[in-house]
This record gives sequence, C-alpha cells and structure tokens, in this order.
Amino acid sequence: MVSANYGNYEKNYFASGTKVIQTAPIPLQSTNDNSNIKSVPQQLPSFRAGSYTSTVTVKTELTTKEEKEKYKELSEALDGKYRRKLEYALKSGILLKNESSDKSSVLDNIHKILKDERDQGLDNITLIKECLDIIDNPYVITQTCEDIPNEYKKPVLGIITNLSEDREVLENTNKYLNELHTGTCPAASIEFDLATRQPAEFFRIVEGLTSPKNEAYKTIKLDALNEKTEVALWLLETFKTPYVAVDMNSAIVRLKPDKNAIIRARIQNNHRDKGERSIIDVLMQSTMMQLGSQQTYDSLIDKRAPNDFTEEDGGLIDMEKTYVESIMENKNTTSVIYQNVDESGKLTGYNKPTDAIKKDLIDTLAMGYNVIIGYTWPDPDNDNKLAGHEITIVGTKTSSNGETIFICQDSDDELDKPIEMPESFLLTHIHHAGLPDFIASRDTNYGESWEYVMDDYESHTK
Repeated sequence: MVSANYGNYEKNYFASGTKVIQTAPIPLQSTNDNSNIKSVPQQLPSFRAGSYTSTVTVKTELTTKEEKEKYKELSEALDGKYRRKLEYALKSGILLKNESSDKSSVLDNIHKILKDERDQGLDNITLIKECLDIIDNPYVITQTCEDIPNEYKKPVLGIITNLSEDREVLENTNKYLNELHTGTCPAASIEFDLATRQPAEFFRIVEGLTSPKNEAYKTIKLDALNEKTEVALWLLETFKTPYVAVDMNSAIVRLKPDKNAIIRARIQNNHRDKGERSIIDVLMQSTMMQLGSQQTYDSLIDKRAPNDFTEEDGGLIDMEKTYVESIMENKNTTSVIYQNVDESGKLTGYNKPTDAIKKDLIDTLAMGYNVIIGYTWPDPDNDNKLAGHEITIVGTKTSSNGETIFICQDSDDELDKPIEMPESFLLTHIHHAGLPDFIASRDTNYGESWEYVMDDYESHTK
C-alpha cells in the first residue's frame, strides 16, 4: 500500500507534466536492451488528450469485412464465458474504440495478440482472457503481489542474490519474497486510468509488452510534458527515458518493463492465484515504475534506486507519478500538493481549504476525467510519520445526510469493485492530486512549475 515516505520529499511544488493454459516450461532468462532507438520506424502522431475535451463516436456494430473476420476468429478461439465478454466489449462500444497512437482499435490489438507471436512464456488465449476481464470490469486491476512457486524459488533467489551460496542471505531473501507487498500503487492507478479512458491505447501497449521484444513505442506531444520544448527534452533526458525527437513538437518514446518483470509475468501465465496481479498488471506496472524511477526498478524485489529527487527505494513520489501519467496518457497533468509536510515526515498544515480541494476534484470529474490522488495517514509503526497510498477517484454521489461520497478505485483493497470514501475523511487526507493545469492554478499563483523541478534537481546534484 505505501507508495512513499513523505518525509523523504518535503518540498512543496507542483510537478506539472513534469506540466489459463499450460505452456512450455517457463524460461527465466531475460534481457533488457537499453541501447538507443534511433532505428525505430516513424509512427503516426498520437491522439492528443491535452485539451481535456473530445467528441467520441461509439460504434457497437461490426461494419467492415475485416472487423467481422477478426471478431469471428476471436470468438472461435474462446469458450462460452469469454465469448459473452467479447460480445459485451462490442455492445458497450469499447471493442471498436480506436483512440490509440496509431489509430488501431481495441479489436485490432486483441486480434493481434491472438495471431502474432507472443513472448515464449506467455499464452495468447490467457492474455486475451485477461484483456476481456479488464474490459468487463477494470476494477480487477490490482497491485497485489504474486507469490513465487517453490519450483521457481531457487533460480529466482539466484537472480536476486547474484548466485550467492550464503545460507543466511538466501534465507533472508526468501523471507523477504514471502512477505513482499508491492509499492506500485501509483503505476496501478495510472494503469486503471489508461484502461478506462483510452482502452485502444492501453491494449496497443499491452500487445507490445507481451510480444517477443517486450516493448512498445509511443509518440507523444512534447507539450504534454512541458510547454517549452527544451524543458520537455530535459525531462526525457533526466528521467532516462529512451526516445527519439521527431520534430520540435513530438518524440517517440520506448516503453519497456524492467528485465525481471517478464519472469514474474511468465510465472503468472500458469500460476496466478485469485486476487494476484495478472500478466498485464505485472508488465504494465513495471513499465511505469521504470519510467518514473529513471529506469532503475526491479520487479523481483519491488525496489527502485533513490535518485536526485528522492531518497525512496520503493514507490514513486508525486512528481515521478505525474511524469509517468503525462507520458502514458499523453496529456499535461499538474500534481497539486495540498498538504505541508516537514522534514521529519509530519503533517504541518494545508495549502488549500477543504472546500477548495473539493471543488478541484468535482470540477475535474465533471470534465469526464478521473483524478489520481495520493492520500496519507500517520504510521504508528514509524513514529507517526506520514505514509501514503495512491487511489483513483472516478465519481461522486450524495449520502442521505447531504455529504459528498467519493467513489474510488483502490488497487490494494483485494476487491474487484469501487469503494466509497466520505469527504469528511478524504479531503483532509489528500496529499496530492493530478489535475488539469488550469484547474490547478486558477486560484493560486505557483509560477512556472518546471522551474521548481529543475531547481530541485540542480540543488541535489551540486
């Protein structure tokens, strides 16, 4: 659950856009080539989400010969339960959505998973079922960590310990693995948001990550990161994101999980228990943890390296989350800090009154957008320093006594349905929220947010 120790990152600023079928034995070898991507083929400019408004045409009928053939082939490959989920995907209008970077539809990308080669340890039908499960109910997306079955413990321990033969090291590592609880809640929240708001792009990326190369490419508008091209490029460089600048307005970035994520994904292909992360969860969350952590995440131990922004070795801090959200959703998002936290990790006050916080959230929801937030609580096991967790607000309702109830997705509640949080609790516990820039800055002058990011980075690297 804990995404960050807020005492490690006390500076208040806005991080704006920084503005199941048995297969062959699972191969545990993996690679993660971080060489440049200058040879990547040119792609069409991506769908731009930065305006926060769009007109969507919903298609619920197959109209072309190609659509009908792809649907037929998918239907014939599935059992009755998943044929019904495929039908729901069509009738709901989700299957034919095509708001992806290359204008491919959800149908196109799921069909590609069926017909094109997958990673050698992943089964295409299992993956298609996971895709349809998410379409049917995106609340199945979870960060709950999967166990390592005994048959894979020895090679996995060898990878983590660098083939150590020290009994104490092996025992401690094994104990750590057995008690592991992921800190990927920011990534899981973005995964949920992308799956529900841009499903065609979501499944386009899933198709790439589950292919033999375990990677996808995404064309982004540089102003999704920052209005100034030089700052946007600086951010890509600082976060060590592999990219190729197409022109002054756009770049192609490579999305790739860490080298050990495929090990967990291959294990999940055959050994996923109820409530654990799916193959898709593992690969998507690893990819986003890599983006936000300067490519230092390790899925096997759920750790990332501290860097020049944070001392954290676990989850992503708010500005890292915002950078990832801006890349994955190709939109300019501002991370608004509502709580003041001192260097000891204790809450000292608020930057906005609760009625203003409530208005920020409700106005953003009214525009058709979810709001990813980080909320905090004093940790009694750590001298009451603030601990935090990321969730996604998807809507509101009004209780019988007139109180606003926020409807949320929580990737760590072991539930596959939304939860409800009353405003009397939530508004005083929100540390940060990802909002459209004009909502974030409409009643407070925060200046150029990128200056805070660059100044903070430079102060740590001197």
